Amino acid sequence: MITVTNRFLIKKGFGQKMAPLFISDEALLNWEGFNKVEVNVCSEPEDHDEMNVMMFWDTIEHFNAWRVSDDFKKLHSREEAGNKENSGSSPIISNRVVISELVATLVK
Repeated sequence: MITVTNRFLIKKGFGQKMAPLFISDEALLNWEGFNKVEVNVCSEPEDHDEMNVMMFWDTIEHFNAWRVSDDFKKLHSREEAGNKENSGSSPIISNRVVISELVATLVK
């Protein structure tokens, strides 16, 4: 299993507002190899929010198939349009995508 984490720095106060957007597209549930998405927001820094969007996939091939799909393109074009309509500029300060292999877990 792999995780694909998009690590964002967000303008202060926008983390909690943006988090639901990353779980709103239920078409993702139909993709082979997709397991789940988790969104974490840290509001501790005084000047920005930090948000991690972590996707769990069976393989990198499954993730890459989704990433080049029309579903992915449609979702991301809608997000860009929403940012322009809502604020004139994106609340995203920066982001970094990290792809990792899940090698250990402990579950209760």
